[in-house]
Amino acid sequence: MELRGLGHDVLTSLDAGKGNSAVPDTDVLAFAAAEGRILLSHNRRHFLQLHRGWTGWHAGIVLCTFDPDFAGQAQRIHAAVDREPDLKNRLIRVNRPNQDSLADLITPPGESP
Repeated sequence: MELRGLGHDVLTSLDAGKGNSAVPDTDVLAFAAAEGRILLSHNRRHFLQLHRGWTGWHAGIVLCTFDPDFAGQAQRIHAAVDREPDLKNRLIRVNRPNQDSLADLITPPGESP
């Protein structure tokens, strides 16, 4: 996995014993929050909605568009996370090149970035 090669401690759903299990998104975010892990997903629509309505704490959410250039995507994710040292209760979108912005920070309602 490319992110591991960049020094990130990665735990996939498969690593956690939940691969191909249709775990509800709320349970995935709750697990990541309990572990103090940033959640990374291609499921942008559902996790954006979940982030906006989440009332508990989470370590951060990174949402990505699919990109077959895994190394390039890992570099963009790495750079976006490095730019934001504290992702607590925040969401970052990392897009493929040629989209509007490569990384957008979304904060919870009522907070400033």
